Amino acid sequence: MDDKNIHWDYYRTALAVLEEGSLSGAARALGLTQPTVGRHIEALEQALGTSLFVRNQSGLSPTIAALAMKPYAESLRATESALLRSVSSEANEVRGTVRVTASEVMGVEILPGMLAGLQQSYPQLSIELQITNHTQDLLKRDADIAIRNTEPLQDALIARRAGTISLGYFAHADYLSCHGMPADLMALKNHSVIGYDREFPYIRALQKRYPQVQRADFSLRADSDLVQFSAIRKGYGIGICQVGLAQQHTYLQRVLADEFQIDFPVWVVMHEDLRSSQRYRTTFDHLVKELQAMLQKV
Repeated sequence: MDDKNIHWDYYRTALAVLEEGSLSGAARALGLTQPTVGRHIEALEQALGTSLFVRNQSGLSPTIAALAMKPYAESLRATESALLRSVSSEANEVRGTVRVTASEVMGVEILPGMLAGLQQSYPQLSIELQITNHTQDLLKRDADIAIRNTEPLQDALIARRAGTISLGYFAHADYLSCHGMPADLMALKNHSVIGYDREFPYIRALQKRYPQVQRADFSLRADSDLVQFSAIRKGYGIGICQVGLAQQHTYLQRVLADEFQIDFPVWVVMHEDLRSSQRYRTTFDHLVKELQAMLQKV
C-alpha cells in the first residue's frame, strides 16, 4: 500500500503507543478500545511493510522504524492541532482555542493570573498553556503565542518587548538566620547553594560572566526552575530566582544584590498569519499589556 493513503488515525495511534508503552495505555489516552488500537497498529505495519513494536514483559518496545517515524507523527499531530485551532471559530470573534507557551516559572507563577482576567472578559476563549523551558517553533505551529527571553529573528513572527526581568540570589530568612549572610560570591562555597544540573547555553553565558558560579559547588542540582524556586522557599539554601517574584514572598531575602544580578528581556511573539484572527490578536495584546504593567512595578 502507498503510505500516502494511510489514514492519519493510524499514525496518531502509533504515536500514542510510543508515548504510553502499551496498547492499553494508548487506548486510554485516545479514548479507544484496546482491540481498535491493535487493529490500527497492525494495519499500519502492513501498509509500511515493517514491524513497529516488539512485545516484552514490560509492554511494547519500539523498533528502529517506529523511532524514526516518531518525529514525523509528532509533527502531524501538531499540524492537526493548529488546524483545528485556526478554524474552530470565526476570525472576528474572541472564541475558540489559543495555545500559549512559556517557561516553567512564567507559566506557573505569573501567567495563570493574567489569563484569568482574559477568560473572565471572554468566557468562550480557551487557553492551552504549554509549560517548557525549550523554545517551541512558532513557524511549525507548535504554539500560537510564545513568551520568550530572546528577540526572534524570523520575519514571519510578530514580537513585542514587554520589559525586563531581573534574577538575583535569594534565601529564606530562617536559612540566613542559621547560616549568616555570605560576604561575597566566593563565600557561597560555604553555603548550601541551589543550582542547575546540565549546562545549557544560557548557563555557559552565566558562568562566563560569573566564573564563581560552578556546578560542583551546588548542594542541590535541578534543571527545573520550579524545583529550584521551591527549594529556596523551603529554606534549603541560596538560589537564583526572579527578583519581582521573590519580592512577593516577604520571608525571602535578597543575597549579594550588589554583586550578582542577571537581566534579560521578555518578548511576546506570534506568527504574523494569526494577526487577522481576533482571538489571537486579543490574547497577544492582553499578555503584552499585563506583562508590561507587571514588569514596570519591579
